[in-house]
Amino acid sequence: MKRKADKNVKTDSMLITSGYSNINGIKMYYEIYGQGKPLVLLHGGGSTIQTTFGRVIPLLVKQHQLICVELQAHGRTEDRNTPISFDQDADDVITLLDNLKIQKADIFGFSNGGTTALKIAIKHPERCNKVIAGSVLLKRNGAFPQFWEFMQNGTFEQMPQPYKDAFLQVTPDSAKLMNMFHQCANRMINFTDYSDEDLKSIKAPVLLINGDQDVGTNEHIVAMSRLIPNCRLAILPGGHGAYIGEITTLNPNYKSGEFAVPMIEKFLSE
Repeated sequence: MKRKADKNVKTDSMLITSGYSNINGIKMYYEIYGQGKPLVLLHGGGSTIQTTFGRVIPLLVKQHQLICVELQAHGRTEDRNTPISFDQDADDVITLLDNLKIQKADIFGFSNGGTTALKIAIKHPERCNKVIAGSVLLKRNGAFPQFWEFMQNGTFEQMPQPYKDAFLQVTPDSAKLMNMFHQCANRMINFTDYSDEDLKSIKAPVLLINGDQDVGTNEHIVAMSRLIPNCRLAILPGGHGAYIGEITTLNPNYKSGEFAVPMIEKFLSE
């Protein structure tokens, strides 16, 4: 196992192991919370572990060992001299599991992390128990044309400020932040559909979650649920990630009981 500078600290009464692992030419940052059956958490595009999952980690850790990662060019993880891609992210996560000596895990990805989670299920079926994919976009026609126009013409100034703040908090380097922005924008500008055949090939049980005001339309997520053989579907009130307290849709007066964790736990325990 090739890891660097692991450390154990106490945060909110939860044991956290954090460190870096050599992953396909880059150093990937990860955190491990708690004990039990492994559950991998994959953040959304432009995000860190905490901006996506910070509100639900204290809830999920009660039942699982959480393996939280920051993917290529995000947060504390290095970039490589290649565009970011869902294929590469999937392979990077599997290499991390290899380095951590974890043979099989449940996977929970949000937004682009959810798209990566399904890519793992397609490419590495033997490594998945169950997959939760929240707020995913799997085909270009799954979002309104205005979304793609925004991605094509979006500027750094339009990037949500909480993402900028979170990145600079853990990696205080504005050039790396700008690089992450361009990497994420280019991935979406060049987004290609997941094929029906790939989605039909998924063997793991899948839970798709979408907000009724999400990026992907309700019609899209329903259609995708019909392609995946063993798939459950939940469409919940709210915007992009409100059901897990994602930082850009977080209600300032939130209560943890509003989140979809009980439903997620029920799916994982069935």
